[in-house]
Amino acid sequence: MKSLEIVGFKRANLGKTDAKALRLDAQVPCVLYGGKDTVHFSVPAILFRELLYTPEAHIVDLNVEGTLYRAIVQDAQFHPVNEMLLHVDFLELEEGKEVKMDIPVKYVGVSPGVLAGGKLVSKLRKVRVRATMENLPDYVEVNISSMELGKSIKVGSVQTTNYTILTNADAPIATITIPRALKGEMAAGK
Repeated sequence: MKSLEIVGFKRANLGKTDAKALRLDAQVPCVLYGGKDTVHFSVPAILFRELLYTPEAHIVDLNVEGTLYRAIVQDAQFHPVNEMLLHVDFLELEEGKEVKMDIPVKYVGVSPGVLAGGKLVSKLRKVRVRATMENLPDYVEVNISSMELGKSIKVGSVQTTNYTILTNADAPIATITIPRALKGEMAAGK
């Protein structure tokens, strides 16, 4: 899995007014938990561009005033109106300890349904996965080479190695829809 380095600065004061002052200074209040200590720190907002605004999953190498941590983003909170990043929670990774993370879906193969004129509609862009730090995949591979017109592929049919998918097994990942023009041709051909 890809890793990304983020440099943070410890926070002296905690609370709403201090957090507002940090945000006005283009800093994002953050917290790291899951390890021995809970660490409160702030990070320049610009550093989150490659981490939060991409479909890829990353392991974060946090550098908080010289102390290094390996972590994943557990939660990110955004302002409901202006979409400004308000707060980020990180979960510290430990050797051999399992973590839960949303991993992007990657389609492989060519669908006969798409070749026949259907459209691949993605229902899930990410699936929740539980694995140790070493076994976290970059993406969950979904083979669509057996999907015909009007068929779906569900989470339960995805093959996994060294990790467990926690998303409901009956949830559809992708569907091949039949366009209206093709429905008309199929009805006229009967």
